[in-house]
Amino acid sequence: MTDCLFCKIISGQIPSNKVFEDELVYAFRDINPQAKTHVLIVPKAHIESAADITAENSAVVAHIFEVIPKIAESEGLKNGFRVITNSGPDACQSVHHLHFHLLGGEQMSDKMA
Repeated sequence: MTDCLFCKIISGQIPSNKVFEDELVYAFRDINPQAKTHVLIVPKAHIESAADITAENSAVVAHIFEVIPKIAESEGLKNGFRVITNSGPDACQSVHHLHFHLLGGEQMSDKMA
């Protein structure tokens, strides 16, 4: 997708602070962190949002959840972490490429909103 911010980051057209990369996933630091540690984890294949996960592309999402603990460990998140995805306008999804926010490095609020 040519106009997708995250596709441009994945391809190297836009610089990022890469944390992890393999054949399916790219992870980088959020430029507007909401916690001491804030990493965005995205599939390299363009999937619009969580609402667009299907039987055909769900394996990449499973892979992301296999990678998340590895990233959390490399980031020193020994006391836990939070994983969030936003889907659609009511959830304030700002980039329409499926992505997961890995947040941690400090005590998180018990409120989700």
